[in-house]
Amino acid sequence: MAVKLKTPEHIAVLREGGKRHAFILSEVSKAVRPGVSTKDLDDMTARLIAEGGDKAAFLGYRPRGAKRPYPASICISVNDAVVHGIPNEDPVILKEGDTVTLDLGLVHKGLITDAAVTVPVGKIDKAAQTLLQATREALAKGIQAVKPGHTTGHIGEAVEAHVRSFGLTIVDELAGHGVGYKVHEDPFVPNYGRAGEGEPLVPGMVIAIEPIVNEGSAKVVLDKDGYTYRTRDGKRSAHFEHTVVVTERGCEVLTAL
Repeated sequence: MAVKLKTPEHIAVLREGGKRHAFILSEVSKAVRPGVSTKDLDDMTARLIAEGGDKAAFLGYRPRGAKRPYPASICISVNDAVVHGIPNEDPVILKEGDTVTLDLGLVHKGLITDAAVTVPVGKIDKAAQTLLQATREALAKGIQAVKPGHTTGHIGEAVEAHVRSFGLTIVDELAGHGVGYKVHEDPFVPNYGRAGEGEPLVPGMVIAIEPIVNEGSAKVVLDKDGYTYRTRDGKRSAHFEHTVVVTERGCEVLTAL
């Protein structure tokens, strides 16, 4: 499949949606505290999306290989859950010291943005602070590498170098991707690689960049729910993501608050 560049009109819609997206993710992040359940956060997300007249991109979405559609408005992954945690089936009650990833896809006027953040529940230990800091900064490094004439390999190299400098590991089975017309589009945007390799970055390309980083082994396993990936060794994982558009001079982050 070829990469589908977005028109200026569609980028304007994605920019609008991205602002709504960032607001929702920020509000739900503020609600994360000990004693709150993941279902509470999913319910809040659904309410905020509906109030804006938009739709949850993941609700009812069935990725390739899945046996059933995704059943919630947001993916919530706690501690050793890496991605795609289901918040409204066997809800988790958050406790002090947990780390929680909120991963949201939003449909605004038919176009999709994707963003994620990992947040602490109360006070977290130093290792968890380092994990979140390194992953957040790796996303920033990846975004800085986006400019015309570069490739997806420039993004991957920047992300990987930063993560490895902390002694942490990249989940190489999971990656960023094109987004906008669909939840997942070309190109594949891995969090590893070499500058000059991969897909060329050209103006009008819209991609989701999403470092997914583990404390221990990079190996992950799929839960019996068919969606939640967990670290094989039970250690924690973090995930930060933004949707960006490649511009003539670099890029614009569409999901920034």
